[in-house]
Amino acid sequence: MTNADKSKKHGFRPPAVPDVDVRGFWGDRIDAVADRTVMILYERCVTAGMLDQIDPDRPVPELRLAFHTRADGSPDTVNVQMFWDSDIAKVIETAAYALYRMPNPDLEAKTDAIIDMFHRLQQPDGYVNSWFIRMQPGKRWTNLRDCHELYCAGHLMEAAVAYFHATGKRKLLDVMCRYADHIDSLFGPRPGQKPGYCGHEEIELALVRLGRATGEQRYLDLARYFVEQRGQQPHYFDVEAAERGADPKQFRHRTYEYNQSHAPVRQQTKVIGHAVRAMYLYSGMADVATEFGDDSLTDALKILWDDLTTKQMYVTGGIGPAASNEGFTDYYDLPNENAYAETCAAVGLMMWASRMLGRGPDRLYADIMEQALYNGALSGLAVDGARFFYDNPLESAGDHHRWIWHRCPCCPPNIGRTVAAIGSYMYAVSNDEVAIHLYGESTARLKVGTVAVTISQQTTYPWDGRIAITVGLDAPAAFKLALRVPGWCRAATLSIDGETIDTAKIENNGYLRIDRVWQGGEQILLDLPMDIRAVHANPAVKADLGRVALARGPMIYCVEEVDNAAGLNSLIVADDLENARVASIEEFGGAVAVDVDAKRERWPGWDGKLYDTAKPALEATTARFVPYHLWDNRAPGEMLVWVRAQR
Repeated sequence: MTNADKSKKHGFRPPAVPDVDVRGFWGDRIDAVADRTVMILYERCVTAGMLDQIDPDRPVPELRLAFHTRADGSPDTVNVQMFWDSDIAKVIETAAYALYRMPNPDLEAKTDAIIDMFHRLQQPDGYVNSWFIRMQPGKRWTNLRDCHELYCAGHLMEAAVAYFHATGKRKLLDVMCRYADHIDSLFGPRPGQKPGYCGHEEIELALVRLGRATGEQRYLDLARYFVEQRGQQPHYFDVEAAERGADPKQFRHRTYEYNQSHAPVRQQTKVIGHAVRAMYLYSGMADVATEFGDDSLTDALKILWDDLTTKQMYVTGGIGPAASNEGFTDYYDLPNENAYAETCAAVGLMMWASRMLGRGPDRLYADIMEQALYNGALSGLAVDGARFFYDNPLESAGDHHRWIWHRCPCCPPNIGRTVAAIGSYMYAVSNDEVAIHLYGESTARLKVGTVAVTISQQTTYPWDGRIAITVGLDAPAAFKLALRVPGWCRAATLSIDGETIDTAKIENNGYLRIDRVWQGGEQILLDLPMDIRAVHANPAVKADLGRVALARGPMIYCVEEVDNAAGLNSLIVADDLENARVASIEEFGGAVAVDVDAKRERWPGWDGKLYDTAKPALEATTARFVPYHLWDNRAPGEMLVWVRAQR
């Protein structure tokens, strides 16, 4: 059973990962994840001691990671070890996609062994959580605000669906359906149930995914309940704190804005708090809106979308500038060198954008999905697949590098599973339409209503904007095909079997909507010219005043010391880019660099001086820009996205 098979009358839904074969740019990256990243993730989880906690046949392990500390020095209720289940779940999900990509008996055996641990760990009532079964028994469901129980359940549900789709094995899916049934019996509006929800959103979108895979309406209804209940009064987190004898006001961040429970979701108008939590909430809201045709939720999300993308998002699609709350601060507060911009947050923005497309093709969302994907998210994974960024600054003095692991290792498996599942972001289907949201060499096997359709793309995108699309059918069929024209493209052209199509007549919300009876075998040529663009920030973003960023196609570019020598802030480029030209970076498989005529300031000596009246000389030079996601893959050194501009 695939998502396409479950497609309902209203809304667009993504295909399951096995329904899309990915090649080219993304195929190479999926292969890197399957060849190397997934086993690295597994081995580092083992080294961290995660399996010791999950396996009920092993002795209960010692506490490996200390609890967080409050401002007054007292221990908090949270440590990152309590949500290790979620990290393992994302490794299982990544393994599922890797196994679909290429058989790996060793990886499959290791993954099956972890699944067996969760199966043995499951309690008679269906409950599954290693922390509260083994490390803190007797405290289950007593602190939803802080302790990530439902968050862990959600990631395990996602892993279960992925592993079932990839391998056909039901063990984890059955475990998680039993757990979902337990949660459904415990939470809800009925007498005797808890009117609660999770402090770290995730289960909302996971229940929708589980419901779509199994056809169980109760899971969709429960997702809707969790969304609707959030922020209602009396506030559940106050109630549960009082029940355990705690002061509801004494917790780490001391505001419910941190976890977006400060108001009911339809009343929220500003994106605020922890960035990943916000993105997962909005993703769940968008899924519920699609499943239930809820325009009021979609309208609320549109307000939040505008708030984020016009006032709080980096040019890379990164979000959440502050480390203190791993999230949002003030409007236009977008510092570069100390930007937090967590990899998981960019992944979450992708997820939200993808789900907003559930209500229909709209470039407003797909363009941001692409921007976050190619820049703020993909930068989190090194080309070798072995090192990771947690935070993604837009400037570095040469001291920011990818790391092997992290005490809170959420980002490595998150970017791993996202890259490996990229095919499910490329396409979407409704009962009478196929939408292509992202371009890349691939073949998708879809069902439009009851009609089997194969869509193939041949392209070197994202380096070139020419895309050849073939429609495959067993018999003629009528349906629409929607092709996105990115906002950065000013002169798209389209032809079908050699006949030029007037794009202006069929454009709607940034998509070319082709409505016809398809015979099968049609050849569609879409050309999206990729001009080099100079991007300027809103003047309210003080960090970027007098500076310019370069972009080409979906890529944001940066300068690195390895290409341009140290002192990148002494470079000055003309933002008309008249003499900009492209070049191939062979060490990165033909990735496209941009070379720009520039000036470099050369100062007389500064020895013994802090200030001076002397002026610098301007030396002609060439500045090489490379795609931002590739930075820190070569010799270490400075990096800069926003370069000084000569106007």
